[in-house]
This record gives sequence, C-alpha cells and structure tokens, in this order.
Amino acid sequence: MTREMLRVALEAVAKGRVVPYLGPEVAALGGAIASPAALCAEIESQVRVPKRAHGNLWAAAQFVETRKFRATVEKMVIGAFSAPTGPNPIHDWIAATRPPMVVDAWYDPALVKRLRAGSPDWGLVQGVSRNGEWAEIWHRSYAADGTPRPEGADPAWPMLLYMPHGLALPGHSFLVSDSDYVEVLTEIDIQSPIPDEVRNRRTGRGFLFLGCRFDDQLLRTYARQIAKRSGEGHVAVIEGELTRMERLFLEEIGIERIDLPLAAVVEELKALDVSAG
Repeated sequence: MTREMLRVALEAVAKGRVVPYLGPEVAALGGAIASPAALCAEIESQVRVPKRAHGNLWAAAQFVETRKFRATVEKMVIGAFSAPTGPNPIHDWIAATRPPMVVDAWYDPALVKRLRAGSPDWGLVQGVSRNGEWAEIWHRSYAADGTPRPEGADPAWPMLLYMPHGLALPGHSFLVSDSDYVEVLTEIDIQSPIPDEVRNRRTGRGFLFLGCRFDDQLLRTYARQIAKRSGEGHVAVIEGELTRMERLFLEEIGIERIDLPLAAVVEELKALDVSAG
C-alpha cells in the first residue's frame, strides 16, 4: 500500500498536480551536505562556537557573523557546497518531468546546475538575506541562464524553482543566521516573504515532501507557510521514528506520511522508467 501511495504521488507530480518539496536529504543523493546539523558541523570545524550554539546551525552562523562578519559566514557556506557532486536521480526526475513548480528547501546549487544544463524554459526565485545588499527585498528572481529579473518571476515560465532559504553560489544570497530569519519569521504568517508567483502556483496543488525532516521549528514554519492556501493531498516520505512535534505538524497540515527511505523513491522512479532523455 505504501508503494502504491508513493507511485500515485510521483505520477501526480509528473502531471503537474503536486509540487515536489525537496529537503537536504535529496541533495545528499548527489553527495552534498545532508542536513542542517552536518552544515553546522562544517562551520564548527573552522570556528569554535559557544556551547549554547553547538549543533544549532542558525545560532552557530549567528555567532560567526557577529564575531567575524557576514562575509566569513558566506565564505564558509559557499565553500561547504563547492565540492563537485555526482548524479542525483531525483534532480534528473525533476529535469525530465518539469513540474510547474519545485521547492528546494536547501542551499545546495546542484539542482540549479542540473536545470541549466538542460532546457532554458524555467526560472528561479530565491530568498535573500536582508542583512546584506538586498535589505529592502525578500527574494530575487533569475532567468534560466542566471540573468537577474528585477521585475520578478515570469508567470509564463513552464517551471519555477523556488529556493526559500537561498542559494549557496557566489553572487547569490541565502538565509542562515538567526538574524537572517528574524524579519522573515515576523512577516511570513501574512505571506509577505512568499513570492506572488509561488502563491499562484501552489493554488489547488498538494505537496510531496522528499528528504525533509520537521524536527526543527524554523523548518516547520517555512513548510507550513509555503504550503498555506494550497490544495489537498500532501504526502511526505519520511522513514523511521518521528518526534512528537513532527507528528503534530503532519496532523496539522494534513500530510500523509509514507514510512519509506528515500532510496525507495529512487527505486520507484526506476520502475516508472523516468529518464531525463
């Protein structure tokens, strides 16, 4: 039954009825850093943080930003995602099926690079830190070739990639420290930081959460607000024991959980003979 539910959800993505929402574990399929904790460990390998910030990505990044300036944090995060990654079957699936919208809730640039190697008829909108040069805006949009679009996302794009936490590439921006999220979290309930075109494209569609955990309040808040006023039929592939807060969150949003590893998604994609051609 769980396999059949997974198959139905994947087919719904291919038909444009469900939005894939990708978490850090998807990036790990290609060899990228797999979790906020792992990225925090990378930061802590370079800077000794106080005990209160140990293991907490947002607090550790804030400590480095306060003591060693924003540029140091950006260099660390971009460096953490700069190593070449391998093929990623879920990224290949996205490139092949080209759903109307994809949410990538991680900093990894691999999906952007994968899409840029293919068709040019898509666009990117990403969250930005208001602590830097873009203090008056919540997000920036780019055409497929990386050209900025000050006018925002194009409604005519066949596919929109939305990266709410930003993108770890030189010349781009991302939210990672506590101070990055302060303004966003005060405004996100009234949807100000959510781009208009994201709001348009989520209407009437459910979400398929892949490679996500919801054991962090900030990550739950983002998922809740991005899925707000969307359609029904949300599904999350999460293996193993859930925390109490994760269980409550899934119930609150109306997410049906499939207790399978992400590897089962990859196997199912092979069974569906999904190819990027």
